[in-house]
Amino acid sequence: MILAVASGKGGTGKTTVSASLASVWPAPVLAVDLDVEEPNLHLFLHPEITGTEKAYMEVPLADESKCTACGACSDICQFKAISLLGEVLINFPEMCHGCGACLEVCPAGALTPDRRELGEVSWGQAGKIGFLQGRLRVGEAMSPPLMRFVRAKAAELAAQNGADMIVDCPPGVSCPAVNAVMDADTILLVTEPTPFGLYDFRLAHQAFAPLGKPMAAVVNRAGLGDDQVRRYCQRHELPILAEIPFDREVAQAYSQGQVVAQASPAMKVAFEDLAAQVRCVGPNSPCEAAHA
Repeated sequence: MILAVASGKGGTGKTTVSASLASVWPAPVLAVDLDVEEPNLHLFLHPEITGTEKAYMEVPLADESKCTACGACSDICQFKAISLLGEVLINFPEMCHGCGACLEVCPAGALTPDRRELGEVSWGQAGKIGFLQGRLRVGEAMSPPLMRFVRAKAAELAAQNGADMIVDCPPGVSCPAVNAVMDADTILLVTEPTPFGLYDFRLAHQAFAPLGKPMAAVVNRAGLGDDQVRRYCQRHELPILAEIPFDREVAQAYSQGQVVAQASPAMKVAFEDLAAQVRCVGPNSPCEAAHA
């Protein structure tokens, strides 16, 4: 099972929920931090990193001495990463999306494969929890290419022991957020009961709904704000599986880099119940297999 923990905005408690679920998950689990621009799942799980590798993307390298200024590469590039200024070929590798089309269409062989560093992928172990994260190179503008490397490595690691995956997604509803939930079996949306929380929660629900994946919600800081999030979930038949209280004990555990599920017996029970429920959301769930 791949569970994507997502949110419409930052600061709702997405990483708190991801770390806590991983700590009580009743099966082998791999915790994956796909928020490659600002990974922070490691701050709670404190993994021992056992492996790191750089991630690269193929980009074109231009040889102007061979260029005939035919314009084929410029015409096919949707992102204008390679262009002609008069008869001068200009290459912008930072804008390249790595599709390779320009390499295919160049009739003169003026373009050859080169590579651009995207960032690094690290993995290790946090007790019984497998751990994986990506970290974008400083100055790199695009995170989805690095996220694809992390997802591929996650599939490889999870296959080694049949582990489920809990994916801590980047916040928001832009390309990185959608990219992070693409492989998920279930999406768990974390929100807070405030007008800002509702607004961004609604955006996330509407953005991910066309993917046709089962979704459920967790309300963090319950007791703060109003009941508009609950009413929205009722209207859209979106189950709220847990409510994390607006509580000093929870806030203190979070501020000290502790896994909230381990902050008290009550929170551990709450997250164990959430783990049991979320595993039963949607078709082809472990619960469905167990009752077959």
